[in-house]
Parts: sequence; structure tokens; C-alpha cells
Amino acid sequence: MIIGLTGKNGSGKGEVASFLKERGFHYHSLSDALRDEAKKQGKEITRDTLVALGNLMREQEGPGCLAERIFAKLDPEKHYAIDSIRHPSEVQVFRRRSDFTLIRIHAPERLRFERLKQRGRENDPKVWEDFQALEAKEAKSESKTDQQLDQAIALANVQIDNNGPLRELHEKVKTVLLEISKAAPRPSWDEYFMNIAKVTALRSNCMKRKVAALIVKDKRVISTGYNGTPRGVTNCSEGGCPRCAAIDASGKDLGECLCSHGEENAIVQAAYHGVSVKGATLYTTFSPCLMCTKMIINAGISEVVFQANYPLLDLSLKLLAQAGVTVRKIAFPA
Repeated sequence: MIIGLTGKNGSGKGEVASFLKERGFHYHSLSDALRDEAKKQGKEITRDTLVALGNLMREQEGPGCLAERIFAKLDPEKHYAIDSIRHPSEVQVFRRRSDFTLIRIHAPERLRFERLKQRGRENDPKVWEDFQALEAKEAKSESKTDQQLDQAIALANVQIDNNGPLRELHEKVKTVLLEISKAAPRPSWDEYFMNIAKVTALRSNCMKRKVAALIVKDKRVISTGYNGTPRGVTNCSEGGCPRCAAIDASGKDLGECLCSHGEENAIVQAAYHGVSVKGATLYTTFSPCLMCTKMIINAGISEVVFQANYPLLDLSLKLLAQAGVTVRKIAFPA
């Protein structure tokens, strides 16, 4: 879950960020990226300096440059709170992640002004006229690379009104988090198991093609296998299979290949460890060849799910159908 925070000065973005940090969210601020750059350049860190530096960086490196620096640090397994989003291009950078939600924290102008006065930071406006001038300066600009806060705010998925006590703000944030969590997409079982198979394929030591299979029973993985030379034999990638090392055309001299297939290894590994695969589902990144098809049938596997077509497909499919094995092909978005 990636929560982006946007809003006007004094709206309460910092309070929401603190609330999220206390609940395990990892925190990043685009303003911190600016502060780091200002320190590198030996500049005094003031509001005006940061705004000017941000505008300059967006002009030189692109309007989403600050967001790109933060985006590169994001781990898909962690929750994040990202503060100080002030340009629509920054929003678009983070929306490359499907789990990103932009929240606008909103409060009336007079209330925000009073909060800034109570906060008492050195660079905060002390009189109403200065506050209004700052609001206008940060809201929009004729230059597309300057800060465009109004446009960023307009892209928010959710608005939280912060015009009451802190406890009320926290309850509103909790409600929004629960709604986001409920709506978050989960991979289907097919996607889940096929993605595991795709990661397993990375272990393959075959020079020709990386293929993997896993066997699932009662939604539990009971065996995995990837293609490569047999146990105790020099890896294919190290010259263990002369046929693969010759890098001949696909389909040539298959009978001389020393590599075991992913489906074959998954079935054999289950047998090696004394695990029954009868009635199980086999997920494989490629449709099974004829040899693996015969092993699948004789092992009692009841279903085969695959992603890509192996060149020798038709005869395998006919044999699986004749044996009563269910076959499904699933597609993943590119």
C-alpha cells in the first residue's frame, strides 16, 4: 500500500504522515529529496530556496524527477507514506504502481492559517496577506515545470477533511485505510501459483530454455521442478549437455538432450520424497512435451495449467484429453 499525501499548507499532511509512520508505514517526502539536494549544493534551507530548487530540478530533469528518486527506492513488500506531492507529473510516476492512492488532506483557509501561526516555524507567514500570497504562489504557475499544487490536488483519489480534533482525523484515516485495503486486488490462485512457477524457472541451468513446474494439492505446493541436467551431473549452463551447448535450432536432436524437463523434475522430486501427486494440479510455464505428458497421466495428476505453448503441443493435448486430464491455458498481462 502506497499512500501519497497532498494538500495546502497547514492542512495536516504531517499529522497524517506521523500517524501512518506509527503504524509501520515507511516514510518518504519529496521535500526531503529537495533538502538533500540543497545540502549537496551548499544552499540555505528555506521555503523559498526549496521551491526555487524544485522548479529548477523539474525544468532540468523533468517534472516527475523528485518522484522518480523516491519511486526507485520502493519495495513492493512494504507500505509507504509519501508526503509533499505537489505536481501532477509526480502523481503519474507513483501511479505506475497499482497500489498507489493519493489522499488530499483538506482544511479551510482560515483554520490552516491559524495552524501555521501556532506552529511558529521561521518561514511560515505571520500575517494573512503573506499567507494568501504564499497560497497563490504554490497553487499554480504559467511554467509547466513549476510547482502545480492545484493540479496535483485535483488528481486525488480520496479527500479527508481535517477541520476537527486530532482524534477525529485519525479515525478518518483509519476508515480510508480499511477501504483501500478491502479494495486492493489480490492475485487469483492461478496467478499466485504460476508466478511461483515463473520464479522457480529462474533456477533453471538449461542454456536453451528456462522452464519450471510446480504441483499443487489443496492449494498447497507439494513439489517444484525446473529443467536442467540430472542431480550430480555438470550443469547444462556449464557444458553438461552437449546438445544444448551446440546451440542448435529448437527441436533438433531432442533425443540427445541430457536435461530433465520441469514437469519431469517436479513429478520425480515428489516421488523422491514419498509425496503422492494423485489428483493434484500441475502448473507449468510451458505446455508439456509428449514425454512429460505421459508422466503426468501415469502419475495420476488430474489437471494441467500452462502459460505458453511448447512447440510440440497438439499431440500432448490430445493425449491429455483422452486420459481425462483437464487442461487450461492462462494468459498474463504483458
